[in-house]
Amino acid sequence: MAVQPEGTPCWADAMFSDVEGAKSFYGDVLGWTFGDASSEYGNYTQAYVDGKAVAAVVPPMPGQEGQSQWCLYLASPDATATAAKIRENGGQVLMEPMQVGDFGTMCLASEPSGAVFGVWQGGTHEGFEAAGVSGAYAWAEVFTREPAKADGFFPAVFPYSARQVDDTTFDFRVYNLGENTVLGRMQMGDEFPPEVPSYVNVYFSVDNCDDAVAKATKLGGILRFGPMDSPFGRFAALSDPQGASFSVIDMTTTQGEMPEMTDV
Repeated sequence: MAVQPEGTPCWADAMFSDVEGAKSFYGDVLGWTFGDASSEYGNYTQAYVDGKAVAAVVPPMPGQEGQSQWCLYLASPDATATAAKIRENGGQVLMEPMQVGDFGTMCLASEPSGAVFGVWQGGTHEGFEAAGVSGAYAWAEVFTREPAKADGFFPAVFPYSARQVDDTTFDFRVYNLGENTVLGRMQMGDEFPPEVPSYVNVYFSVDNCDDAVAKATKLGGILRFGPMDSPFGRFAALSDPQGASFSVIDMTTTQGEMPEMTDV
């Protein structure tokens, strides 16, 4: 895949105290194989589907031990300029733009309601080598209790337009790049315990949602929601054995009409 347009989700990785455990879990649930750990870059280990890079796992750096979580990276042609925009629009830069060899430049940030995300300025590593196929990245949503903050922030930092789902029972918005819908934003309701902060939920594609859930729970994962049918696919939300939240979706099994949306 070539370098993606600015604001496109382009990579995902996660820190795990037990990297071997994470490799075993995701290898079984999503069919990932793994490359060699790169000791020069903190034992960063890429995951592959059919030989194509789809994600990475890494042990925490000293002092960063804690809750495991997935981090979604958004493409940027200039990570330093994006970091400045993040600050100007009420976000926080958690890790200043840092060049990673000739692979590219990374930055970690949080939007004003607290969801953490990454910025990636691609070099020789342009991001996902596969997406939308079984085991690879499929979709992502910003889960927030303060949707107005996220809605003001993301289109100001990235060249997004936004559309709102016409449904009074829940508050869901999508961010588009041109004609392409690239990211969702969902308001967190009472079903989320108050201690759960805003976060970005990453979806991985699977051939069969129920089978993936069965594998995950057998291996110590926790089913948080679903499986549920939708016009976008049959999906479920899970936590892995180390606490990282993610979702699985079978995009071939769809049910219902696409929702009506309004430009905002």
